Amino acid sequence: MKILANDIQINYELSGQEGAPVVMLSHSLASSMMMWNPQLESLEAHFNVLRYDMRGHGDSDAPEGAYTLALLAEDAVALLDALGIDTVHFVGLSIGGMIGQGLALNHADRLKSLTLCDTSAIMPDEAQPILRERIALARENGMADQVDGTLERWFTPQYLNQNPPAVEMIRQQVQATPLAGYIGCSEALGGLNYLGRLSEIKLPTLIMVGEEDPGTPVAASQAIHERIAGSHLVILPSARHLSNIEQAEAFNKSLMNFLLR
Repeated sequence: MKILANDIQINYELSGQEGAPVVMLSHSLASSMMMWNPQLESLEAHFNVLRYDMRGHGDSDAPEGAYTLALLAEDAVALLDALGIDTVHFVGLSIGGMIGQGLALNHADRLKSLTLCDTSAIMPDEAQPILRERIALARENGMADQVDGTLERWFTPQYLNQNPPAVEMIRQQVQATPLAGYIGCSEALGGLNYLGRLSEIKLPTLIMVGEEDPGTPVAASQAIHERIAGSHLVILPSARHLSNIEQAEAFNKSLMNFLLR
């Protein structure tokens, strides 16, 4: 379904237990809410689950121009307002986790808890040229050029060689991502700098990361964990960036234990 929020049409889905606490899921760059399919069965048994396509992705609008993480967080709040939802357990992976940090810092009254997966709190100076190069290549060659490199960063070689249906689903999502949305959100990544403020977060917080994630490595999650008092860190073996897919069973177990507690 689509709803007008923050001046764009946002595609969303509500499923699970009507009237139960809401778990809001925010996906990675160049993906969509379909990324959370492996979590639905576990979550829907206990919660009302809100998935959405962030600005520039899936079936949501993809305005031209650079986005900011503040804007993406405002989209999430506007979606909750439009749906009449006061508070949520927020779960975000990659840029979704960056949106979660922005919400926890600037809209903490809307969150019951925070789960940050395979994400970072700062864009290091040495990573900026890599980001600029990806944006330039996307502009020049389109999203098809991004597919193979993205899959290699997101899944271990063993998982890719097994060629499960989940890999094909993600391949199609990367290719289908609107170019304006990919570039807009990539520009938002360049402004990531929440690290110095993380100690302000007082929410119950779970941090999960794939042990072999090259893009947002374990060290990035450890840096977040060290700064959020009382947070819990889970490192998932044999997983790269999309740990929720590659190690879905272990991911779901940790997530459900946290949310139900």
